[in-house]
Amino acid sequence: MTTPVLLAIGVGGILLLLFLIIKLKLNAFLALLIVSILVGLAAGLPLATIPATDTDPERLGIVPAIVAGLGSTLGSIAILITLGAMLGRIIELSGGAASLAGRFTEILGPRRVGAALTGAALVLAIPVFFDVGFIILVPIVYGFAQAAGLKPVRFGLPVAGIMLAVHVSVPPHPGVVGGAALLGADIGWLTIVGIVMAIPLAFVSHLLAGRLTRRDIDMLPSTREMFEQSGRGGVQSTVTGTITSTVAPPSAGMILTLIVTPLVLIGIGTTAATLLPAGDPVRNVAQFIGAPLFALLITVLLAIYFLGVRRKWGRDKISDVLESALPPTAAIILVSGAGGAFARVLTESGIGSALSSTLLATGLPILVLAFVVSLALRAAQGSATVAILTTAGLLASTVADGGYAPLQIVAITLAIAFGALGLSHVNDSGFWVVTRYLGLSVSDGLKTWTVLTTVLGLCGFALVAAFWGVLAAIG
Repeated sequence: MTTPVLLAIGVGGILLLLFLIIKLKLNAFLALLIVSILVGLAAGLPLATIPATDTDPERLGIVPAIVAGLGSTLGSIAILITLGAMLGRIIELSGGAASLAGRFTEILGPRRVGAALTGAALVLAIPVFFDVGFIILVPIVYGFAQAAGLKPVRFGLPVAGIMLAVHVSVPPHPGVVGGAALLGADIGWLTIVGIVMAIPLAFVSHLLAGRLTRRDIDMLPSTREMFEQSGRGGVQSTVTGTITSTVAPPSAGMILTLIVTPLVLIGIGTTAATLLPAGDPVRNVAQFIGAPLFALLITVLLAIYFLGVRRKWGRDKISDVLESALPPTAAIILVSGAGGAFARVLTESGIGSALSSTLLATGLPILVLAFVVSLALRAAQGSATVAILTTAGLLASTVADGGYAPLQIVAITLAIAFGALGLSHVNDSGFWVVTRYLGLSVSDGLKTWTVLTTVLGLCGFALVAAFWGVLAAIG
């Protein structure tokens, strides 16, 4: 097929995907599988795999291509997402989130409560999914807002902003991990660079949210009632999974140590791979303990002991806590895998190569393409994870053929991630979580939350562009 026809099939497939998810409200997993099959048929993929010959390479059939894409993506992300969810759940139910926020407040002082909460949210968001992490902090946001005589949006908006920024850009969160798998980005470097960039974004979130909430914003009646009840101890019932215990919650230092542990291990592996020659025994050991799977597994085991066993949780309790982390991750893992399947079909059909040659012919910078395509998909269908995975699939051939260095691929992955950060609006479930807990109407949500996420996305892209420039300058 000609390049224009292949590109038309690719665009039509994406438009159909958006139609199925947005208009027909079809489950994203089913929508991705359906579109993958239709795109494969339209692009002329064989119904069954054609073996390789002396003159032609093997051509995967439609279903084998879907299975291969699903399997390769799940092989990279399923374990990381599951372990990350378990770690987050243990921290959530042990009371560690409250301890972390309280300690940050003590260090920074009562006048800097907003900054303290934003800083705590940045750290907490590394192992905890956005929706869960934000809900964990809602009682703390309400409590500080009541003490200061302010509405919860003043404290909650910057917290939500930085948590979403971390969610889209720092492993083990599903979108960025899946995008890294599709593009071949190094998870260790992606984690390090993503966290470094999240720090200035925390300041942006805190400062900009302060300006956006400077005017008086009316609270929704239902949120006002919940907010007032929280002062009488009623808010805990709105946070799923909250447990009562006579055992003191873990210290902030313990929680911080557990969160930092996998980052340190991954950093050791990445540093050893950079400084030591291939085959060096020390490098091999460092890369083993620095593998994200091993680092997260060790951290989960440490959390089970220090937050569970030492705090008198019985075996049944620990088992229940770990089991409760699994159901919410199932849909995320499956959607991520289906995104990988769609990407594989785009590659096998030649659409990825056609897009690659077309994009390269335009002369547009790869970073700009990565950011803009991801931002457009995010605005169109709402899911940051789907936007990242789809964009990564579209650009996978371009990246593979471009001869980019490992850190440049990390930068491209982050450009995609920050594109998926912006333009959160009514088709995004996170939009409703944030606006309802903070008492914002749809109009006020668009004026505050949508603006904040978009500015954070643009600032994140600016940081990526600066990082790209440094890489180009040093060779």
